[in-house]
Amino acid sequence: MADLEGRGIELEKHDLAKDPPSRELLERLIDEDRIEDFINLRSPAYKERGLDARRMTKKQAIDLMLEEPNLIRRPLLLSGKKAIFGYKPEEYDDLKRG
Repeated sequence: MADLEGRGIELEKHDLAKDPPSRELLERLIDEDRIEDFINLRSPAYKERGLDARRMTKKQAIDLMLEEPNLIRRPLLLSGKKAIFGYKPEEYDDLKRG
């Protein structure tokens, strides 16, 4: 988060475990062809369940994320129509442009 604040990006923080994104938002943001980009592959829940993101449908992935919000890759950054799942500092300057 310090990386974002250092770039002058204003943040509104949410605890995804307590306040997960809506199904509608996830459906809009997640690309069916890149499910593994949106799921936290390091999550204990992912490993315990023996999941394979490459074999999931978008609906299955979203159902799992809503059931277990820790499966959502974090941080989840939203700005206008732009969304970034996971730590990708090379993309953060794009957030300023929306």
